[in-house]
Amino acid sequence: MAAQAQYEELVRQLSAIGAVKRDLGRILPPDCPAGSAAVLTLLGRHGDMRMSKLAELLAVDMSVTSRHVTHLAARGWIERLPDPADKRSRILHLTPAGLDRLDDLSRRTTHLLAERLSDWSDDEVGQLIRLMSRLRDSFGDCRSHPVRIPTAAAAPVIEETTRTPANTRK
Repeated sequence: MAAQAQYEELVRQLSAIGAVKRDLGRILPPDCPAGSAAVLTLLGRHGDMRMSKLAELLAVDMSVTSRHVTHLAARGWIERLPDPADKRSRILHLTPAGLDRLDDLSRRTTHLLAERLSDWSDDEVGQLIRLMSRLRDSFGDCRSHPVRIPTAAAAPVIEETTRTPANTRK
């Protein structure tokens, strides 16, 4: 098991990933924020799906998912089709315009990563992918498990009292 100092450094490095994510966000078109890009990516990877499945994959609430879907549908990038198995439900489907947007997003992110990691070997990039995948797998579905934060070693509890200590003289 890694030492405490290693875990502390890992926390610092994971926090710094925010800068990478912000850089990736800056290359997105103004009409396609990160949440919308994530929805397009998931629909491209997994195919047509219900909103409930999309919310699960995004690991966000249905109300957040609904806002993303509304944004994408308004731009004509996705369609909400009736679910043949349940007419009350809708199936989300990428349109040709959505596929074009997804291709554009893929080109943008691939170009940025290729540029920023140009001094990395193919093996190093592969190792990063494997380790990041393993890290994500170790956390599983973060929504379904409460986080248990261990408490520091229990310090002795000193009770305050107004009583006079018993006479211990013999």
